[in-house]
Formats: sequence, structure tokens, C-alpha cells
Amino acid sequence: MAKKDKKEEPLKTEEQQAEETVVEEKQDNEAIDALQKELDKTKDLLMRTAAEYDNFRRRSQREKDALYTDSKADVLTKLLPIIDNFERAATAQTDLEQYRKGIEMTVRQLLDTMQSLDCVSFGEVGEEFDPNYHNAVMHIEDENLGENVIANVFIKGYKIGDRVIRAASVQVAN
Repeated sequence: MAKKDKKEEPLKTEEQQAEETVVEEKQDNEAIDALQKELDKTKDLLMRTAAEYDNFRRRSQREKDALYTDSKADVLTKLLPIIDNFERAATAQTDLEQYRKGIEMTVRQLLDTMQSLDCVSFGEVGEEFDPNYHNAVMHIEDENLGENVIANVFIKGYKIGDRVIRAASVQVAN
């Protein structure tokens, strides 16, 4: 009987190994399923986040475009009365003095409108030349003026805050 027991032990061991293998495979499959569920959940979250970001980007672009359009409309609305005055001046049948006064009033209105939009002019004779604000188109030698001083202004410059809209074209004394 001892021989018979020895022969059964290896068979029993093989059965145990087979059971252990089945148990290990079952545990591995459960772990794989759990990891797959976690991966699917993470993938879903990533896809939702990407979709939300894409929607946010599109909405931000639309808001930016609308803001730009609204800003242009606001500026143009403020300029329309000035255009109306220029059109009236162009069709007026008056003498030159009244015509000149109308043009001066219209220019004053335009400058007031620009000032209300926080747009200020710069580039006056006697100011010191600054390449950040001025564009030197000519140089002259003048003993009455100091070095790098604006001698003549051809085109005024304009800025809003620190942002230069147009640099002043000037003549600089050296």
C-alpha cells in the first residue's frame, strides 16, 4: 500500500497544482478586470476633460470675437457724429470763414472723442526724442535746440495707456 500512496501523492499534487493554477488564473483575471475597469474609468474622465477643454476654448474664442466686435462698434458709434459733421461741412454753401470754423469744431470734437477713449497724442516740438514713441524721419543741426530734441513734428503720435497706436514722425536736432 505504501507504493500506492506514493503514486497517489504525485497525482494529488498535480491536482493541487491544477487547482492552484485555476485559483491563480481566476485571481489574475479578477485583477485584470479591476484594472480594465479602472482604465476605462480613467479613459472616460480623460475624454470628458478633453471635450470640456475644447468647449471652453471655443466659447472663449467666441467671447473674444464678440468683445472685439463690440469694441469696434463702440468706437465707431462715437465717431459717427464726427463723420456727420464732416458731411454737413462738405455740402454747406457758406463762406470760407464759416467753413473753417466748422472744420475746427469737428476736429475739436474728434479730439475730445479720442480723449474720452483714453487716447492721448504725443510728439510736441521741444520734447526729448524717445525711439519707443517717436520715429525720426529727418535730422538737423540747430544750436538753439539741445541734442536729441524734437525740432519739428510731421505726424502726431497716439497712445492708449502705455500702448503706442502710432509713433510720431518727427525731425530731431543733433
